[in-house]
This record gives sequence, structure tokens and C-alpha cells, in this order.
Amino acid sequence: MSWFVLFIAGLLEVGWAVGLKYTEGFTRPLPTLLTVVSMTASVALLGLALRNLPLGTAYAVWTGIGTIGTALVGMALFSEPATALRLACIGLIAAGIVGLKFVTP
Repeated sequence: MSWFVLFIAGLLEVGWAVGLKYTEGFTRPLPTLLTVVSMTASVALLGLALRNLPLGTAYAVWTGIGTIGTALVGMALFSEPATALRLACIGLIAAGIVGLKFVTP
């Protein structure tokens, strides 16, 4: 269950990272509110996952999910480059997350 909670926390991290783009420097009230709610929920769920998962593993997975998701959303929504090297690096991050899952009790 902790891994599921951590996964949701990572998805919420993607939400707030992308949300920052839409806040326009925190000048737009609704995107700002949604971003702050997503930030709060993401950190709260990370805290819950840390009850049963090692700190280093949980934090690395949380940031990794956020990094992968944010990069992919950036490519899809904001026309950021999707070069082979960039996608390969994203794949390495994903491999690291999978590896941590398999080596963590």
C-alpha cells in the first residue's frame, strides 16, 4: 500500500510542477490554488509512504516519478523537445525507479 501511496504522491508532484506553469508567477488565483493543494497533498502522501519505506528510496522514487511525468507533460503540452537522448535519459530514471522497487523490502 505504501508504494501505491508513493505513486499517487509522485503523480501529484507532476500536477503541481505543471501547475506552476499555469500560475503565471502566482498571479492567477485558480491555478495557484490548485497548485498549492497538489503540493500539499503530494508532500502529505510522501510523508505517509515514509512510515513504511526508507527515506532515500521513497524520496528518489517520488522525485523520479515527478521528473518523468513533468518531462513527458512538457513535451506533450509545451512542445519541449523529445529527442532520442532526452527520452533515453528519462528511461534511465524509470529504470532506477524500478530497480529501487525491486531492492527495497
